[in-house]
Amino acid sequence: MSHSTGNYDLIFAGGGTTACLAAGRLAAADPSLKILLLEAGPHTRNIDTHVQPARYFRNLLVNETLTYQFGNPSKALNGRAPIVPTGRCVGGGSAVNFQMYTRASPSDYDDWKSFGNPGWGSEDLIPLSNKAENYQVNNSTRHGHDGPIKVSLGGLPTNISADYLKVASAYDKDRPLFDDVSDFAEVNGYGRWHKYIDRDTGKRSDTAHHHVYNQDRTNKNLAVKDRSRVIRVIFDGKRAVGVEYVDDAVHRKADSATRKDAKILQAFASKCVIVSGGTFGSPSILERSGIGSKKLLQSLDVPVLVDLPGVGENYQDHNLVFTGYYAPENAHTMDDIFRGTDDEIKPYLEQWIKDGKGLMAHNGVDVGIKLRPSTDKDFKQLGDEFKKTWVDLYANAPDKAVYYPVSIGHVHIKDGRDPYAPLDFEAGFLDDISDVTALRWAYKHSRELIRRMETYRGAIQNGHPKFPEGSDAAVKGECDGPDPLDAPEIKYTEEDDKAIDDWHRSVAETTWHSLGTCAMKPRDQSGVVDSALNVYGVENLKVADLSIAPSNVGSNTYNTALVVGEKTALILAQELGIKSV
Repeated sequence: MSHSTGNYDLIFAGGGTTACLAAGRLAAADPSLKILLLEAGPHTRNIDTHVQPARYFRNLLVNETLTYQFGNPSKALNGRAPIVPTGRCVGGGSAVNFQMYTRASPSDYDDWKSFGNPGWGSEDLIPLSNKAENYQVNNSTRHGHDGPIKVSLGGLPTNISADYLKVASAYDKDRPLFDDVSDFAEVNGYGRWHKYIDRDTGKRSDTAHHHVYNQDRTNKNLAVKDRSRVIRVIFDGKRAVGVEYVDDAVHRKADSATRKDAKILQAFASKCVIVSGGTFGSPSILERSGIGSKKLLQSLDVPVLVDLPGVGENYQDHNLVFTGYYAPENAHTMDDIFRGTDDEIKPYLEQWIKDGKGLMAHNGVDVGIKLRPSTDKDFKQLGDEFKKTWVDLYANAPDKAVYYPVSIGHVHIKDGRDPYAPLDFEAGFLDDISDVTALRWAYKHSRELIRRMETYRGAIQNGHPKFPEGSDAAVKGECDGPDPLDAPEIKYTEEDDKAIDDWHRSVAETTWHSLGTCAMKPRDQSGVVDSALNVYGVENLKVADLSIAPSNVGSNTYNTALVVGEKTALILAQELGIKSV
């Protein structure tokens, strides 16, 4: 039995970063437009773990604001099954992420355009990135200053960041210091890492609070239903007319037998259904709706509406490795907030409440580099295994840092009806040897710099490779202070390199930057949507989230999700005849 819950103009099947921005823009431009956002997770409005920036680490614990996607065991990961957490709340990733502000390289968006997507090049999307933001660092014309999403330096200039930049300038003569590492121009230089944190209030800057919650008292036509898990799209012939969903609060923890008898809720859209469930959710909704590989759908007894084999393919991410180092007591760290008791956290909280400053208005990621090889030594370390990747990806794109894994995976359903069933998730992490080589090079580079910092007190042994006994590269644990600035560089043997590679295969994980599984490509190139985000083979149905990315971007993906949201709003506004979005 199904129960109708209402009729709308637009339905967003997913209430994440992109959906909140696009829906909010459209609702503000035309308050008469009836819009429904359906989100499987809970609301995040004014909840401490979401609005207080440093609390984000608590979100990584098992809780209801994340979905943990379990990948298939991989030989490339020494038999491990990778786990990828994704946002599961109103605001999606923007409400739970690390709040790191980095922006894609212009060539990334030009790559998107080259797939046959007019209007998606850097000349089109850079203005939308600026439109989304209120850049509070300075008055740079390379940034936007009128948007709702705040960008700042965070609540405290840390002594570790100053130390890092001082050593980078003195030690690495091949790379400069930049005032702005995310101005769509600079690459291969060190600088402060800006943050999605309001300079004045110290609060996280996410799309739920700045595009949706800020309208709830003035616009009753913008509706958000949290804890509503979308099963599939409803069609009249090949025209999307609505969605089916279930009460997530009831069925999330139910067993599969109980969920078979779930009360099915329906909502209908007269103008457009926008699937916005993210890189995992969107292809799953399409496949349960009969849109996907004919072979897969038939094997699951899903009636085939459109044979579209690209659905769920092209999964991409970035790889992350944490290395551990000791620091003195006077170093600014996030330890008290990340792992401390309420009493230890209290001073930071009190300062944040008072003036929005201090480490509670911070994310612990203060400086960095978009690293690119530029010397003979760099290319020698990267070796022959990286040559093809260099030629294919980087040689003709001087704005690209080494942040584009070659390895590709997929995401597919294994149950044709149950939206809670585990997925067939192949992450692809480190399948290509050039990805392993890139990590090895980055490890060596960062270790040389960090061991020269004044705050360096040794390396944590279980946070580094286990090198052969007697190796010059062996990690010795705690020490009294840094190595001299002019100390000889560590010499790595072939066996040392093998130890590094093996360690990376044992510890490398996601950066929470999943994208690509409903790629905006031509249909005959395994595409799923066209440049207007329309799903091939049907009408009245779009996909709008990072799953539409045809290729990867060299940055944290929140900014790109904002760009996709702004572009989605413009596309829908044009089709609906709405001006001034």
